[in-house]
Amino acid sequence: MDIHEYQAKEILSKFGVEVPVGALAYSPEQAAYRAREMGGEKWIVKAQVHAGGRGKAGGVKLCDCDSAIQQACEGMFGQKLVTHQTGPAGKGIYRVYVEAAVAIDREIYLGFVLDRSSQRVMIVASAEGGMEIEDISASKPESIVRSTVEPAVGLREFQAREIAFALGIEPALVQQMVRTLQGCYRAFLELDATMVEINPLVVTADKRILALDAKMTFDDNALFRHPQISELRDKSQEDQRESRAADRGLSYVGLDGNIGCIVNGAGLAMATMDTIKLAGGEPANFLDIGGGATPDRVAKAFRLVMSDSNVQAILVNIFAGINRCDWVAEGVVQALRDNPVEVPVIVRLSGTNVKEGQKILAKSGLPIIRATTLMEAAERVVSAWKSDLNQNTSLRAAK
Repeated sequence: MDIHEYQAKEILSKFGVEVPVGALAYSPEQAAYRAREMGGEKWIVKAQVHAGGRGKAGGVKLCDCDSAIQQACEGMFGQKLVTHQTGPAGKGIYRVYVEAAVAIDREIYLGFVLDRSSQRVMIVASAEGGMEIEDISASKPESIVRSTVEPAVGLREFQAREIAFALGIEPALVQQMVRTLQGCYRAFLELDATMVEINPLVVTADKRILALDAKMTFDDNALFRHPQISELRDKSQEDQRESRAADRGLSYVGLDGNIGCIVNGAGLAMATMDTIKLAGGEPANFLDIGGGATPDRVAKAFRLVMSDSNVQAILVNIFAGINRCDWVAEGVVQALRDNPVEVPVIVRLSGTNVKEGQKILAKSGLPIIRATTLMEAAERVVSAWKSDLNQNTSLRAAK
């Protein structure tokens, strides 16, 4: 789960990370009022969306008076911000963060991520702040500092000092940098985050180290331990299909293809998508309905997949281990009777009671295309999609 910049800054500040003075606003008038409350001569108005690259896309504006703030906000509120991370659809802007401008001496990149190869938290930092880490890695790989944290002892002061020295932090500011690093690490660890990124972390002209921007991502599976974090979720920033799926206990990721996938098990879902690609098709989604493929759960999955207007065929791929193929088949039949679909449906069952499941599908009288292997299922769904597509094209041409 992602959160907004202002939320990440509020969290990090509680762990000792210093941030600039700022306030949230939901209208241009409120934004101007927030700036007057803070005082000062210049302010930064930032669109609050779950995406990087806001500055280049016009989502960050430097303002020096009330009218400039209101004008900047008028151009943001209700608009879609399109960055390299949002895709062409963009993200809606419904709130802005107004922050007092600071005089910047230098910028630093700082990130905390999970390194799967070492099974440790890795700190990634660079003296080339203000750039995307991918750009830094490509243009100045020698500037990147990497350090893994031993979980048994955590991030110790000596390790934080080594990072500070590697980044060229002047001696008088090393202790501030140590507090910042340790604060980020504690927030990462205690709140079950999967990423903490500060870009840029700045050294100001008056010799302070401030988090000028912040991004945090959390492990969805650990949110039950942190209700205060779960409450920060902003559904307006999420893919509506993914949001609906999460609310119904389904794991869903929308893609750009046209073959819908209904699968039990994340690994099998990944293999299904790969096989569809191998057969010449494009998956429209990743969908893991979990181990309990009940009729109600299958029906929810069908409704979710068909809510995507791009879907032109559906592949159901179920491996019954704890479950049973006859139960799954009953669920598929009931789901299609209660919620008829107008696109080809291919079902592949394997595992416990597979013969009984196949009989239920065959006796249903529904136009279900059956398959016995994953490759066969993928080839049939691609063939059915192409056939249906050609038929629809011919009908449109005839009209």
